[in-house]
Amino acid sequence: MRFRPIRLMAGAAALGLAALGSTGGYAAAAAPATATATAPNITGIWELYPDPFAGEENTFLELPVPGDGPKLREPYATEWKTLRANRDAKLKAGTPLVDPNTQCLPEGMPSVMAAIFPLEFLQTPGQITVLAEFITQTRRIFLNKTMPALDELTPTFYGMSIGKWEGNTLVVTTKGVKEETRFFEIPHSFEMTITERLKVTGPDTIENEITIEDPKVLLEPYRFTYGYKRNPEYQIMEYYCDREDPLFKVTKDGTVEMKSSDEIK
Repeated sequence: MRFRPIRLMAGAAALGLAALGSTGGYAAAAAPATATATAPNITGIWELYPDPFAGEENTFLELPVPGDGPKLREPYATEWKTLRANRDAKLKAGTPLVDPNTQCLPEGMPSVMAAIFPLEFLQTPGQITVLAEFITQTRRIFLNKTMPALDELTPTFYGMSIGKWEGNTLVVTTKGVKEETRFFEIPHSFEMTITERLKVTGPDTIENEITIEDPKVLLEPYRFTYGYKRNPEYQIMEYYCDREDPLFKVTKDGTVEMKSSDEIK
């Protein structure tokens, strides 16, 4: 479920801490390459643009599946369409189904780039770090490196991201996303490759053209675009959450409801 229930305190609700662990790792990389003088500086806070949630608060809102949706192989196509139809019906009824986001799990790739809350890009020599306000997520893009072989990658929420600047466009390849991490519940194999072309289209605008390739699951590459607009006035706040969220509750039938004003403390 890709939803934003409410925006508080400059965009973040003050929620309880959820401990998130990590495993694996890689050998130390060589010293980072010096960024080229011509590379744009994208450091700053960026919001999804145009904002699909403009003027909406205190309700469940879900981003639409990008474009016409993926063209999946069978049996994945039928299973996914059935799953989405059930989820859409529950959302329309005002009782959305629980999902990993409502259970405080990281969004992973490419979901994190849908930016239901703002993103902060930190551009440093050899690396661009993406910090998502929603549950305080961190994604690292390593510049001018060689992608390890797939069998050397530990499955993770965000995978391994390798990027390079091509003029005003940051081209990023991501592999190694764990199969349990889903984008709009779309299935994928461990061999999935995500390619992003983040093109700086103006002083404060970026266009992110995303292509997902996975021949085991997809009949053809799935392409869509997200836009971002810089917001120099925004300040990202800490946003951790716990299973007991202060804004919504999970009911016995697995759906989600907003808490009443009496229940919100």
